[in-house]
Amino acid sequence: MLLTLGVTLYTSRVVINALGVEDYGLYNVVGGVVTLFSFLSGAMSSATQRFFSFEIGRNDVPGLHNVFKMSFNIYVLIVVVVIIFSETLGLWFLNSQLAISPERIDAANWVYQCAIFSFCCTIMGVPYNACIIAYEKMRAFAYISIVDVFLKLGIVFLLEMDWDDRLEIYAILTALVSFIIWCCYYLYARRNFAVSRYQLFWNTEMFKTLFSYTGWNLFGNLAAVMSNQGVNILLNIFFGSTVNAARAIAFQVNSAIVGFVSSLQMSINPQIIKSYAANDHKYMQQLVFAGARYSFFLLYLISIPILLQTDFILKIWLKTIPDYSVSFCRLVVIDALIMTMSGTLMTAFQATGRIKIYQVVVGVVILCNLPISYFFLSVGFDANITFLVSIFISLLAFILRVLLLSRLLSNIVVNFYSLIAKVFSFLIFSLSISLLMPELNKSKMLNFLFSSALYWFVAFMFIWLVGITSEERKFIKSKLITIF
Repeated sequence: MLLTLGVTLYTSRVVINALGVEDYGLYNVVGGVVTLFSFLSGAMSSATQRFFSFEIGRNDVPGLHNVFKMSFNIYVLIVVVVIIFSETLGLWFLNSQLAISPERIDAANWVYQCAIFSFCCTIMGVPYNACIIAYEKMRAFAYISIVDVFLKLGIVFLLEMDWDDRLEIYAILTALVSFIIWCCYYLYARRNFAVSRYQLFWNTEMFKTLFSYTGWNLFGNLAAVMSNQGVNILLNIFFGSTVNAARAIAFQVNSAIVGFVSSLQMSINPQIIKSYAANDHKYMQQLVFAGARYSFFLLYLISIPILLQTDFILKIWLKTIPDYSVSFCRLVVIDALIMTMSGTLMTAFQATGRIKIYQVVVGVVILCNLPISYFFLSVGFDANITFLVSIFISLLAFILRVLLLSRLLSNIVVNFYSLIAKVFSFLIFSLSISLLMPELNKSKMLNFLFSSALYWFVAFMFIWLVGITSEERKFIKSKLITIF
């Protein structure tokens, strides 16, 4: 993840400079039209990983193989649906509703078609990806992720060449990378997991089970995608593609730092589902709370220099900084800190399989982001309001997740009160110390390094003394002794 973070930030910088702010914003908003259909794959992906991990927890290999085959069938259907809607409704929306200058409409259509191809590759890679995660082969997952970022680094160097239209070339090369990564997942899973070898198979009951479970996930994922990409389109309609570029930069930063937490939660999630399948609910709850706590502390350690030194970091990272970039970056990181505590909660719901009420209630709340943002933009608020609305929605959704999960598992609310108390005391203490810290009268780089070191020292001290349990301190001490 450290390697991925460094390469991702570097490639983003060069791509923005190579394409220009307008084309970079155009690429993200056009790709966002295709991403609107990702609620289909997102819903099925959650179901696939849940059933894979559940069958492994029950040690049912034939059942796991059948789940893989039926999941693959459904993914093929999803690809067909995505292509039909993308080439009809999506194409109409692209050419008639988005704020794209006439001279760039051909390039936008190139980007759009490449985005559809990339999206289909991503969808067809999900069942193989799910096998790797369910079997907890995190090393393979890490290596393929490294291949992904270095291929994208290669795109950056190719962009520096003299092309007639760099945006079109960037879209084509990105689509090629998506295909190569799909091949990596396919070859690794087929070689290492016998259950990933597809054979013609159909089981109507299993199809109903998977699709019924997916149906409620579908609503939740549709709400999340509509909330995210819908706001992106709103910003394009109200402010144009320059603001989309600023939002894309903010989400690039968000994606880079949240990747650390995603990797941590990815390694915890299969264990949560397997422990539930084995009826070990006590261990499952320990994983849920520990995962939420570790995720927040890890993300905070990475994000606090970004929150307090955003302007300086963006000036180092980018040559051209679009308007709103600094405020967008800060607000999206705050939203991510709230969302990160919900990750293991969502996995706990997936493990129980009882997701109907959860997806309806939380999905409706998340979907409210779009009309509320539209209202504020229509009455004259600036673009920052969309992120403030998102932060409020994320906080409300987190509270609802805790309350809904308390209906399925005992002691959830009490334990999360303890978690929230630790998180807020940690925030107040560390931020107070950080804001009172004197500024060096030397170079900005030296001041940044000094302040970051102090932020982390204060944060580590608090985590060690208050944020973790005595058992966890003993475990860490024993590991450090072993290492040294």
